[in-house]
Amino acid sequence: MYLPVRAFRLALIIVVCAGAINACVVAVGGAALGGAIVVTDRRSVGIQVEDAEIEHRINDALDARFARESVRIDVTSYDQKVLLAGQVPSEKDRSDAEAIANASENVRQVINELTIGSLAGLSSRTDDTIVAAKVRSALVDARGLDAGAVKIACTDGTIYLFGRVGTEEADIAKRTSSRVDGVKRVVALFELLTDAEVAQYKGEAQSKPTAPPHTSAQ
Repeated sequence: MYLPVRAFRLALIIVVCAGAINACVVAVGGAALGGAIVVTDRRSVGIQVEDAEIEHRINDALDARFARESVRIDVTSYDQKVLLAGQVPSEKDRSDAEAIANASENVRQVINELTIGSLAGLSSRTDDTIVAAKVRSALVDARGLDAGAVKIACTDGTIYLFGRVGTEEADIAKRTSSRVDGVKRVVALFELLTDAEVAQYKGEAQSKPTAPPHTSAQ
């Protein structure tokens, strides 16, 4: 069951504010909320919240249009640009899904990666979850890449990379992702920054406060 949009937005903002105080990664639990709010993300907190709302609205609209078992459409929004990935039975379904995403409030662009054919089964979804986790771990360990600068999505073994990154960072993320076992293809959907912009983001990240160490009561 989905949360009303106002309640959804309030829940996200509360979690974001709590996370910002501690300068940590905060995941928003539950299928209705989806995704995560990351303080080190180079999007503003407001855009992170808006992207989560966009995904929520589009998923809601797709559920109203398509029978649950008739399509697999994974929706990812980054900086108000929406990726649709998965499988649908026909070209009309593919076009309809894109139209629904385009019609959603505050969407600036839709990238339609939907393919026409039989739907991937549960094992494929499970594999995608495992592959995505391995890619995230590899990116966290990658030298020269700020944690939180890159967001990923995985559908049918294809890794989609999002983020506001420099050219060198983009190359590191693509190369690192492609080397992870189980990755079939890497699609980079980055917004490339200048060296000066990257330096500014890195400086801001270093200046963020960290949570004080926990001490037990004496």
